[in-house]
Amino acid sequence: MRCKVMGIVNVTPDSFSDGGLYYRPEEAVRRARNAMREGAEIIDLGAESTRPGATPLSAAAEIARLAPVLEPLAKTASVPISVDTYHPETAAFALEKGAAILNCVYPEPIPEMIDLLARHPHAELVLPWTCLDDARLDLAPFRDRLYLDPMIGFGTTREEDLALLRQIPAFARRGRVLVGASRKRIVKKLTGEKTTGKNLGGNVGLAVWCALHGAHVVRVHDVRETVQALRVAETLEAQA
Repeated sequence: MRCKVMGIVNVTPDSFSDGGLYYRPEEAVRRARNAMREGAEIIDLGAESTRPGATPLSAAAEIARLAPVLEPLAKTASVPISVDTYHPETAAFALEKGAAILNCVYPEPIPEMIDLLARHPHAELVLPWTCLDDARLDLAPFRDRLYLDPMIGFGTTREEDLALLRQIPAFARRGRVLVGASRKRIVKKLTGEKTTGKNLGGNVGLAVWCALHGAHVVRVHDVRETVQALRVAETLEAQA
């Protein structure tokens, strides 16, 4: 068991869990640097909220939000920077400015993202697990540069989310798995606690469970607590 922690930094005014906290570029940069100190091995920058009813951003607006955060971080960060986007224009900009990972969990295949992998030989891509067998995408040359996202909480019911979580071992046999379930509805439904800020234990518990069942990366808001819990679990697993 060896699972990396990806620290979330939402450069948004309206994300469902922390909208507005890091909207100012200097606050977002500070949060990213703090997350690295807390043990994050990847930083994931997102400029568009995924909450229900959120207004989609154009690529130009997304780039305008990301640029003042990505550029200083890419020059000084000690870990890879990921950018959460489904816009090929934003993805191309991010790679040119030093991002190492494209986090594209759009439900439909976006072939332009694969083209970017071909042009950037060290870049990696997160994509929905459903894209793995899509005939429209030629993924074979890039299998070792992909992460599969089970897509927890993307229009799914509690039962569907649980079924996807239970498939993590099967997904892991096909490639590297990145799970982003932090602060999503499934955690509230499992704990019975409806207040987001009171579900820290549930979020950390789910991240550890995912790691124990084959996840290679967990994408989380609560970096320090998740890193500590994973270190304990990994040590005990190694000695079992």
